[in-house]
Amino acid sequence: MIEYDINSLNERILKIRDCLDLDNKIKKLEEIRNDLSNPEIWQDVQKSSNLTQLADNLQKSIDEWNNLNSSFEDFLFWTEFQDEGAENEIAESYKNLVKILEELEVKALLSGKYDSYDAMLSISAGAGGVDAQDFAEMLLRMYIRWGEKNKYSVELVDQSPGDEAGIRSATIFFKGKYSYGFLKSEQGVHRLIRLSPFDFNNRRHTSFVLVEVTPLIENVKEINVKNEEIKIETFRASGAGGQHVNKTDSAVRITHLPTGIVVTCRNERSQFQNKEAAMKILISRLNSLYEEKQKDKMSEFKGETDASWGKQIRTYVMHPYTMVKDHRTNVEIGDVYGVLDGNIDEFQKAFLLKESKEKNQGD
Repeated sequence: MIEYDINSLNERILKIRDCLDLDNKIKKLEEIRNDLSNPEIWQDVQKSSNLTQLADNLQKSIDEWNNLNSSFEDFLFWTEFQDEGAENEIAESYKNLVKILEELEVKALLSGKYDSYDAMLSISAGAGGVDAQDFAEMLLRMYIRWGEKNKYSVELVDQSPGDEAGIRSATIFFKGKYSYGFLKSEQGVHRLIRLSPFDFNNRRHTSFVLVEVTPLIENVKEINVKNEEIKIETFRASGAGGQHVNKTDSAVRITHLPTGIVVTCRNERSQFQNKEAAMKILISRLNSLYEEKQKDKMSEFKGETDASWGKQIRTYVMHPYTMVKDHRTNVEIGDVYGVLDGNIDEFQKAFLLKESKEKNQGD
């Protein structure tokens, strides 16, 4: 027989309602729908698109609350029949309620300035030679799998192949609400320990990969990139073995002259698409730099981090045992292959809880 505290559950649910700011969301959704009912609004494609996206996000939050509230009412209904042999129904409804509640509690932790934004995640092979490049490709697959499992739109905008195997670097866009809020936990150096498949003597090797995460911001009023401040170069995008992806100069490299930031995109089919993606990346990185200067400290998005020994946030051990450990939260998972298949939610949740506790202690 399960143990439960209805008052405690009710308090947690009401706290979620407050965190969601539900009443204001309902009011805001009504206002947007009124605006969208005006035919003139659709003449401005960008504005109508932004309003539609905002309405969808608001409706999603409201639906999540309604689902939670409905699950709570369902649970309360079955508890009234506790003395009439409804133990199985009570247990099942309680399990469903707690699952939904815990998911929303995690989302309630995502209250940072950019947590609801799309995300840009960059992967760079560090120390470890070909093993590091292979590890970089393993992490690329891990994040793509995570994005697919969580129903995010995943777009690989740049990828540089490795020398013998793997990749030197890659950049991915994740589009969907809270993608940055969840992925910010991946910022830092990742370490792999395994028997190297590239070592003739099959010795154990340690390799490192740097993961950088920034909110994907297309328009920032404080960021005004002038044409004379950027240098745009085009070149042919090539794949592994030097084979050209196409025969035109479709790949784009943009250098922001005042800061020295260099952005490269080569995965899109056309030069225009690569230039558009590169500008999105540049704007996002300049915004991170702007935030850094505003706070007069190292950026909370992109620190000066070397992908080398002693700086890792997470270690993936494949020999002599299997385990993945996050050194910030001490969360350990034995199924390293499951983690590399995109099952990183437990690490993300622990990071958000730790971040929330530290924030509350500092207030």
